[in-house]
Amino acid sequence: MNNNLEKFKDIPLTYSLMAVSILLFLISTISDNLAETIFVTGALHGYLVIVKGELYRLVTSTFIHSSGTHIFMNMLSLYIVGKMVEKLFSKTAYLSLYFISAFFGAFLSMYMHVGGVAVGASGAIFGLFGALAGFVFVHKDRLGGQFKAFMKDFGIILIINLVIGFAVPNIDISAHVGGLFAGMVGGFVIAKNPKFVLGYIIVSLLLLVVFYNYLVPIYENYIFI
Repeated sequence: MNNNLEKFKDIPLTYSLMAVSILLFLISTISDNLAETIFVTGALHGYLVIVKGELYRLVTSTFIHSSGTHIFMNMLSLYIVGKMVEKLFSKTAYLSLYFISAFFGAFLSMYMHVGGVAVGASGAIFGLFGALAGFVFVHKDRLGGQFKAFMKDFGIILIINLVIGFAVPNIDISAHVGGLFAGMVGGFVIAKNPKFVLGYIIVSLLLLVVFYNYLVPIYENYIFI
């Protein structure tokens, strides 16, 4: 019991994010009606987010998963990269990187797939991968040979995930790309100076507002069948 508590204290944010997703998935397995309610209420739907203003879906959709395979792969990835990022960044930085990456992934997804519906933490998780790459790049001189080894491993992981994304139906690559770049920029900036986290949050939110306003006429003129 004490050992498990110590593990939780070591990376509480990663375990908490995983717990919410897993709990929500388990609840959805109780009945088909409950699963449908969770999906309909919380999934990322561009029209409802952009035109109806249901911005909460940007958050809820990151905790909803469509299948056992989907949540298993995402939670495994979150555990692997999350525990590293959580030890390198402050709690504020970690959560900022996670959700801002999720938001940029969601917005790019809504732009690329007008009329589509999406769920999953992939954008946020790719953001953590990007943040880790940004951190390592900033400290590449200090890391020496470890930098090249990391970038090689990072490239392999990235290629594998992209191949899986193109090979497996219904996986949204655009969310991965949006999250990856948002996280990479954030990781680089915050690694330069941890005090820059507030600036990263403010600038990111301003860019998201611009992106939101850009999408408004697209969705207002789109005819859903």
